[in-house]
Amino acid sequence: MTTQDLIPTIPSLHDDALAAALRHRIDRKTKPLGSLGRLEALMLRLGLILGTEQPRLVDPQLMVFAADHGLAAHGISAYPPDVTWQMVENFLAGGAAVSVLARQHGLQLSIVDAGVRHVFEPRPGLLIAKIGMGSRDMLDGPAMTTDECATAIAAGKTLLQKRPGNVLLLGEMGIGNTSSAALLLSRLGGHALAACVGRGTGLDDSQLRHKMEVLTRALDKHPRATEPLTALAALGGLEIAMMVGAVLQAAQERRVIVVDGFITGAAVLVASALQPAVLERCVFAHRSNEQGHRLMLDTLQAEPLLDLGLRLGEGSGAALAWPLLASACRLLGEMASFDSAGVSDRA
Repeated sequence: MTTQDLIPTIPSLHDDALAAALRHRIDRKTKPLGSLGRLEALMLRLGLILGTEQPRLVDPQLMVFAADHGLAAHGISAYPPDVTWQMVENFLAGGAAVSVLARQHGLQLSIVDAGVRHVFEPRPGLLIAKIGMGSRDMLDGPAMTTDECATAIAAGKTLLQKRPGNVLLLGEMGIGNTSSAALLLSRLGGHALAACVGRGTGLDDSQLRHKMEVLTRALDKHPRATEPLTALAALGGLEIAMMVGAVLQAAQERRVIVVDGFITGAAVLVASALQPAVLERCVFAHRSNEQGHRLMLDTLQAEPLLDLGLRLGEGSGAALAWPLLASACRLLGEMASFDSAGVSDRA
């Protein structure tokens, strides 16, 4: 099976009749027209994704995909590569921000070992789908072979198929993965690399200049990697490729896809370049403080729900946005209409 064989056809959700019914339902709630602001657009989107006037969010799955990056050996992060596996242990121990938020909001948290350079003991909450001990150094060649990239995409699809519910919240962990996200945004979005590269885990000015030099060399090394799948293999990472598979599967199953920040956005960028209707299934959680994320959102024509200056990753922004999705569904399903409440809607 080739990588292209893994790409399902994702049809558009365009449905004039359902959209009109949802708008009527929203407009007839006991409130002035449009007074719930962007929550009303969220109600409409959730109804269209789930194909109903009364959407319900069931068994939300927060999946954090983790992998190491060969390019990290060049000092492009403020943290050493070992932090990837150490943070996976922190997730599993319940001590990370995303762990706390998942508990708070009742989200099923799964940590996916897509390619961490460490051998983990199997335990609840850990999904071992390791393709290799991290990606290769893309200054020497592609980060992944075509087969490795295809295997990662297939694994993401299979993992999602086995999870219940109708919502996927995306998270990630991998020292060096803001670099892959910046490279993919530059190459697939047609943007200058300097506009895509940010401080990641907190680089100072000197470290940022070094990161920019390394990424320029990486981009120049792969001039022919211009199509979505070749760019993903050359410039991406195992966790990003696996997220691409999960996103495609979620879109095919008509699940709501809650996109966290810059790196999860890179996976959606690739998936939507393959199947544009993927974006109709996405809710973008927040605008992060990573320089390239604003450009990523503009490229995807996405309007995020929150803008809190976050730059943590992990799926933390997706978890923080979750209550807004839950509230939108509750309001649509439970808020009285003018007719049912006996309230006049005319002066």
